[in-house]
Amino acid sequence: MSSPSSFLIAGRMVGNGAAPYMVAELSANHNGDIARAFAVMEAAKDAGADAVKLQTYTADTITIDHDGPGFRIASGTWRGRTLHELYREAQTPWDWHAALFEKGRALGITVFSSPFDSTAVDLLESLGAPAYKIASFELIDLPLIERVAAAGKPIIMSTGMASRTEIGEAVEAARRGGSGELALLHCVSAYPAAAEDYNLRTIPDMAVRFDTVVGLSDHTIGDTVAVAAVALGAAVIEKHLTLRRADGGPDAAFSAEPEEFTRLCRAVRTTWNALGEPDYHRAPPEEENAIFRRSLYVVEDVPAGGILTVKNVRSIRPGFGLAPKHLDAVLGRRAKVFIARGTALSWDLLIDGGA
Repeated sequence: MSSPSSFLIAGRMVGNGAAPYMVAELSANHNGDIARAFAVMEAAKDAGADAVKLQTYTADTITIDHDGPGFRIASGTWRGRTLHELYREAQTPWDWHAALFEKGRALGITVFSSPFDSTAVDLLESLGAPAYKIASFELIDLPLIERVAAAGKPIIMSTGMASRTEIGEAVEAARRGGSGELALLHCVSAYPAAAEDYNLRTIPDMAVRFDTVVGLSDHTIGDTVAVAAVALGAAVIEKHLTLRRADGGPDAAFSAEPEEFTRLCRAVRTTWNALGEPDYHRAPPEEENAIFRRSLYVVEDVPAGGILTVKNVRSIRPGFGLAPKHLDAVLGRRAKVFIARGTALSWDLLIDGGA
């Protein structure tokens, strides 16, 4: 089973032929305050996002409270913290979810989430989630993907850290589970990520190789990488959104602020509009400017019977005369009538005129 080249999320077309689907990742940027979560959602709507994405887990559904080898983060943004500590701070409380979905309906912005176990899927199904996201770190959890696919909703999967084989296995698990509506987001699972690590040419290759809608999960600072991704075929752009990076939080350092997210949405949509289709016709604004192209003009008076030479015929602007490509064909011919300086050259002014 292959995937369609486009599909609907809450009535919005996602994929080929549609403007990029802009997803604002809330993640932990609520900083433990539901009022702040609402404010981020409002900022996402104002910025032009199509959807807000949550993460649905608790510290105990994603890990265990343990300080043994491997459970304390050794490097990077969250160095020194145990997994349980980090996720306890970062989690979006489950008793907020109904209110967050309701807030989305009130704002007119789609809300969906990344579930991290089957109980999270159950919660999200009870709330009518219109789509699901599989996070990069969960892409190898094939039973989870099959459980999500069984819900029969579109699935967006991030591919950070995954090999080509692992991506293929995840796609097959989703299709096996019953979901044919898939999007794969090229991703670098670094927080923040460097632009030079993104290898964006993977995006069109992924579209062909896995026969899915493709996009970008962007952890870089700025909008350049996202704009380039759209030029290469990305139909979904996901980026973390916070109110202010200075407010802190686990994800603040690599999140966009509202003004930045607004610029991102505008830049991405401008890029998509600029792509258009292969077209060699003049654009409408070019029609009136075509008269200023070069053409052949008589630049010195030529008497009737006079010979056209490089001294009295030149390629100049404007464009009302013969095309410059005819210069060799007119040189050496004789004028049928007197031709005044500044006359646009045409075949009917020449003896034996015609190409």
